[in-house]
Amino acid sequence: MKKEMSKFIICGIIICVAVFLIIEGIARDEVTTVFNKSANICMECIGIG
Repeated sequence: MKKEMSKFIICGIIICVAVFLIIEGIARDEVTTVFNKSANICMECIGIG
């Protein structure tokens, strides 16, 4: 029972940290940077760019 509770707490902490980092990235306007980099990588992998 105690082991299950500790796993639940750890998962909750990880989810909270992930949500915080996503919100922080959105607030710093990193969305456009990430999108541009991913689009460039895709174009290079496909061979279009």
